[in-house]
Amino acid sequence: MSDWRQFPGAAELDAALAEHIARRLEEDIQRLGHASLAVSGGSTPVGLFRRLASQRLDWGRVWVTLVDERCVATDSPDSNEHLVRSELLQQHAAAAHFLGLAGACSDGPEQLEQQLAALPRPFSAVVLGMGTDGHTASWFPRATNLADLLDPANPALVATTDPVTAPHRRVTLTLPAVLNSCELLLHITGAGKRELLHGAVERGFPVASVLLQNTTPATIWWAPQ
Repeated sequence: MSDWRQFPGAAELDAALAEHIARRLEEDIQRLGHASLAVSGGSTPVGLFRRLASQRLDWGRVWVTLVDERCVATDSPDSNEHLVRSELLQQHAAAAHFLGLAGACSDGPEQLEQQLAALPRPFSAVVLGMGTDGHTASWFPRATNLADLLDPANPALVATTDPVTAPHRRVTLTLPAVLNSCELLLHITGAGKRELLHGAVERGFPVASVLLQNTTPATIWWAPQ
């Protein structure tokens, strides 16, 4: 089962996780000459993004991309790209390279697949969140192509999907793409999500797919609020 790292509050969690990610990126920059990071959207990572943006490292050697995206305009408040550009790609992190996913909404995933394949991989780190329905990335419980998204043998890095139970069509990394990382970090807050995560395997939630695998064991970073 995954390791838990618990903090007294979200501020302490954000600070510790930002420093942890920065160290991971710096290690890869020193070792490989580059680093890559895939992040998720939502309200939970805002504090993390602000902390990470202030970390001093050679951001010009870092590639940032998204775990998933909504098929909306990139200046929409619902856009994960908008969130990342507004909160993460600021201060020192403004020098990072960024690859968004929204192009696959109109053009299909083929070109994006090639662009993702050209990024430095395995990812230095992938940061996931989790919804109250047990989804992570855009792997929603009722998505018609969920089995394909979670298939360990799926050669695709990215796919489009209809969440059915949430607004907007999505673009999402597949499970194999997410697991092709040096470190997998599940970032959640609140007692409700902790309880949900404890029951995720038994209830068959999509997030269980990252809890049950040993390719890249997930570490859960949690605070009560």
